Amino acid sequence: MPELAALKRPREGVALVTMDLSDSGGFVSWKAAGALADALQEAREGGARVTVLASALPDHWYEHAWLTDLGKMIEGEATSAPADGWDRALEEIAGRQVVTIAAISGDCSGGGAELGWACDLRIAEEQARFGQPEVMLGLATGIGGTSRLARLIGRTATAELVLDGSPMTADRIYELGGVNRVVSEGQAVSAALKWASRLADRDPRALGLLKQILIDNDDLHLSEALANEQRIFRKTAGRRAALEKIRSTQSRFDDGESVRDVYGPPRQ
Repeated sequence: MPELAALKRPREGVALVTMDLSDSGGFVSWKAAGALADALQEAREGGARVTVLASALPDHWYEHAWLTDLGKMIEGEATSAPADGWDRALEEIAGRQVVTIAAISGDCSGGGAELGWACDLRIAEEQARFGQPEVMLGLATGIGGTSRLARLIGRTATAELVLDGSPMTADRIYELGGVNRVVSEGQAVSAALKWASRLADRDPRALGLLKQILIDNDDLHLSEALANEQRIFRKTAGRRAALEKIRSTQSRFDDGESVRDVYGPPRQ
């Protein structure tokens, strides 16, 4: 029987969580959501600073909730596991301690897509499709498929996705700002791990505080968000490690190096 959520540690500071949803046809059962939450927690507690979320299925990333469990929950019957796995998984994904990257290697929809929207960064393969089909089931989105998605791609595009229910291509979601990169088929995980390795080499405190600013910004008005950003900036700037880095970087500029020399070329 396949392991629902397999955890690997490719290098120090990086975790790879691979979901195998073959038993439920690519859909996320309550048991699978709990297994994902457990794996993400284990990754965090084991020192991961960046975690990549991947799928073992070639055609699916994480699809919507397994309807068998959903129907049983609505009827008050026993489900494959407690429903709190969804909330726990989202809390792990959104927590400030770990940067999360969705390596979207197949179609995703509904609650599965909502897990992806909750990640900090998303890499999608060109053949992937994104959908919020809840309206076709007579339902509303429940864990960010409207609220969080509207902050990513805007109200107009979100309205199209949730009111119509039809999926969008990876290229279209990229154009709207919903994913960071579109890569060739079979390349999402390797691209995500390469990016994760870069991020894991960043100052961990700065990384965590920058994620905190992003989290806070979703809930604050602009004036409050700017004040919060300044407060957190002062936290990072007051550290000896930051001051040493500032001085060593300025010395490189003083020696004639350019911004591109110091910070590197743009990512392709």
